[in-house]
Amino acid sequence: MVVFLSLTGLNAEVRYVNNGTVNDYALSFVVMIPDPIWDLYFTWQSLRPAPVPYSISFTLSNPEAMTVPQLNISRKGNIPTSEEVFRMVFQCTGKVSAEVEMCMNMNFTMPPPYPNSTHLVLKRKKICYKNNSTTSDTLMIDAMVATSNSFYIGVGCACAVVVIISIIAVVFYLKTMKARRTDVIHYGGSSPALSATTQGHTFLRPDTPNNNSSVNSYTSFKRLTPITTTTTSVQVNERKSMDISQQIAEIRIDRRNIILQEKLQEGTFGQIYHAIVRDDDMLTPHGFPAMVKTVTDQASTIQISLLTAEGMMMLGLNNKHILPLIGLCTDDPYHPMLVYPHLNQGNLKKFLHKCMLAEGHCHALMHRDLVAMALQIVQGVAFLHNRGIIHRDIATRNCVVDDWLQVRLTDNALARDFFPGDYHCLGDNENRPIKWLAIESLLRKEFSHASDVWAFGVTMWELITLGQQPYIEIDPFEMHLYLRDGYRLDQPKNCPDDLFEVMSCCWSTMPEDRPSVLYLMKCLQNFHKALGSFI
Repeated sequence: MVVFLSLTGLNAEVRYVNNGTVNDYALSFVVMIPDPIWDLYFTWQSLRPAPVPYSISFTLSNPEAMTVPQLNISRKGNIPTSEEVFRMVFQCTGKVSAEVEMCMNMNFTMPPPYPNSTHLVLKRKKICYKNNSTTSDTLMIDAMVATSNSFYIGVGCACAVVVIISIIAVVFYLKTMKARRTDVIHYGGSSPALSATTQGHTFLRPDTPNNNSSVNSYTSFKRLTPITTTTTSVQVNERKSMDISQQIAEIRIDRRNIILQEKLQEGTFGQIYHAIVRDDDMLTPHGFPAMVKTVTDQASTIQISLLTAEGMMMLGLNNKHILPLIGLCTDDPYHPMLVYPHLNQGNLKKFLHKCMLAEGHCHALMHRDLVAMALQIVQGVAFLHNRGIIHRDIATRNCVVDDWLQVRLTDNALARDFFPGDYHCLGDNENRPIKWLAIESLLRKEFSHASDVWAFGVTMWELITLGQQPYIEIDPFEMHLYLRDGYRLDQPKNCPDDLFEVMSCCWSTMPEDRPSVLYLMKCLQNFHKALGSFI
């Protein structure tokens, strides 16, 4: 028997039972259900002609925070002999804030001549917030409507069923590593726009006249011409869909093949290492350089689960502006290791700080360099949006850079631990990048392509200021008031007017008034080309 599971918002199917064999590895995951997902869909089928009875029950760690999930099928019955789908709906009560662990207990009884019973436990976790009940007439009615068909699930030689992988879930590139681009721009010189001195920032309403346009080199630029989405195309390297279990197996790495070297970053419960990864299939014993994310002994099970979940956010993606996950080691379940390609300069935010302070081997960055970096980041965002993925945490801390200033956008695994000053909890038990969030994300937790555009505007501001902190004088608890009243980041010193104009349009109050990523790509391409004509 074969059973598939798919999630709302995820384009993936997981095979949990095949030819009577249960995929224990997939069933062992305790899956964190992301905030925007409130219902799950399960596909099941029994391949036996005789009826296979089932029963379903639930257990909750905190019934005060979440009610018992609702199904649109009966709790008892027979598994369908044709492929059918049933739905489970989560419902928070809104009474308290808590992380709730839910177990769906499924029991199956095989008929003669080989009678036996199989018990499967599917574990989920969901964060519920006080005064944020998810019960609605639409969800309740939709979830409680019973279908006229009875449902079955069968087992060829054992029984089958279902668990999820989640937006977290898994997997990544087969061990493919893109060669570095050779059409590199060589940079030099210094720019008066980039000072080693950190300075305070003022905040102006968008309609306040700008008196900070003392830029000699760029004031004569033509205004950027708006474009339509048909003038620029996003190239997407399509990847053949593959069974999740097979993908996991192909990227799994034995611990003996990972040689940890110097520690690149360390937080309270997270660590990043430079490592050498040996491949059993390689003739050379030297291996290839890699970056490894893992956890310390102080990490809790929730933090371990979060590392794995966020590290697997960009499932099956392949693009030169995205940092892929190329390996996974779970030999020690309390210290999982996520393996990425190694870029010599590492984290982009830390790299910008080194350039500002002229520490060690650093680059003398010019405006053209910074615009080139911004262009690469937005190209990565465009690739994600073309795949229907909203990043939700675009910032320089979630980018990496190499010696040739080639930038890749990464997941946000361990970012809260390594950059605690960028994340704040507003009493809702959730650390969020408050000063990068769009106003609708901050007030209503609404995320979209437009909210990613807002965060990209803040990221451009970070680039121009060499990694300075946005809204540094503003208390995180007051951010929503500043944004609601129309205040935004001021133009950095020596920032070209046209470049600041691109940033400002990303911070429009109404999401529909913000530019698309394709428009931003075209603007930055034109601006980069114009800057090149002055060099």
